[in-house]
Amino acid sequence: MSTNITWHPSLSRSERNTLRKQRGFTIWFTGLSASGKSTIATALEQHLLHLGLAAYRLDGDNVRFGLNKDLGFSEKDRNENIRRIAEVAKLFADSSTIAITSFISPYRADRAIARDLHTSSSTTEDEPLPFIEVFVDIPLAEAEKRDPKGLYKKAREGKIPEFTGISAPYEEPENPEVVIKSAEVSVEEAVRRITEVLGEKGLLRLGGEDGRGLEY
Repeated sequence: MSTNITWHPSLSRSERNTLRKQRGFTIWFTGLSASGKSTIATALEQHLLHLGLAAYRLDGDNVRFGLNKDLGFSEKDRNENIRRIAEVAKLFADSSTIAITSFISPYRADRAIARDLHTSSSTTEDEPLPFIEVFVDIPLAEAEKRDPKGLYKKAREGKIPEFTGISAPYEEPENPEVVIKSAEVSVEEAVRRITEVLGEKGLLRLGGEDGRGLEY
């Protein structure tokens, strides 16, 4: 536990949003391994960048090469993995950047902590940070059929302990903002649906004849 520390105030969130001409928020992808989370998240990041928005994707495997390289896959380590990413995503969102996270994040409690971290204002001046949970839903059999990294095969052979969906649980979201059935829709359709929801929630104001323009 850190002691002898004091919060140092910075610019208000509204001031940053005004100066950067965009609002920061977090889009949190969750789902089984091989569900298509990272593929859709990457396509969404590219789409938002094409709209002229600052967006950055935090990927489950990528952060384990650096920030979370000291963590394994026990339940305790998974909890800490998600806690750290939630804190980093909040920093990105607070800087008026769209944070896109792509993590299995199998436990509802961990995802609830991530949401609460965003939606509970740290100061009376700052409004809550929007948190959009995207559940990339896929049948386990389909995920195993895809298995691009060969992880399900290894898990079935007992070579990977505590593997989500096989020897460790995945707790499906109860009230996600978006559900993408990735075995039934294309990546392009998934991005379109997520973008629509962001527009419906007032996070993006889409305009132009092709629906891709952005008004601030």
